[in-house]
Amino acid sequence: MKAKFLVPLALFFGLAGFLAFGLTLNPREVPSPLIDKPAPGFSLARLDQPEQRFALEEMRGEVWLLNVWASWCVACRQEHPVLVRMAQQKLVPIVGLNYKEVRGDGAINIRGMAPEAETGLAIERARRWLTDHGDPYALSVLDIDGRVGIDFGVYGVPETFLIDREGRIRYKHIGPITPDSLQNELLPRIEEVRRAG
Repeated sequence: MKAKFLVPLALFFGLAGFLAFGLTLNPREVPSPLIDKPAPGFSLARLDQPEQRFALEEMRGEVWLLNVWASWCVACRQEHPVLVRMAQQKLVPIVGLNYKEVRGDGAINIRGMAPEAETGLAIERARRWLTDHGDPYALSVLDIDGRVGIDFGVYGVPETFLIDREGRIRYKHIGPITPDSLQNELLPRIEEVRRAG
């Protein structure tokens, strides 16, 4: 008779233990299967010169950041002044991946919108945002449909990837870069990757 009650009680406490442990974890620390693996290759239109394309291989030999952003992203506004200061201090080259500029904005209905019109609107919105808030990027590329973001495992903006000289992803920062996370997380990792060669 006692065993009937002990089994559900043990299951309850086991489940409660798992849940309690889960509450101690940081939700911003989501492990990425891409860490220490080659960054997914891409070739996308540049924001400043859409007729030209930028490919990942062009950064080979440099330690750099790929920052995923969009003008509709509220957290990107929080992060942006930190990126601008980083660029002014020339800490590391930053390439912007403008992610779903039009499709990600829930206020815009893209049904029936021609691809050229969507691209034109994305360019106009992204350029205006960078003009208004400052442009920290060595260059930005347009991920209109989000496919490159999917290849990188992006599930929200902003996200930032530290990429080494060989083109491998060494670190993924989820959420906005703050002065604290820059100082305590990102800069030490950048230096570590630079020292590693």
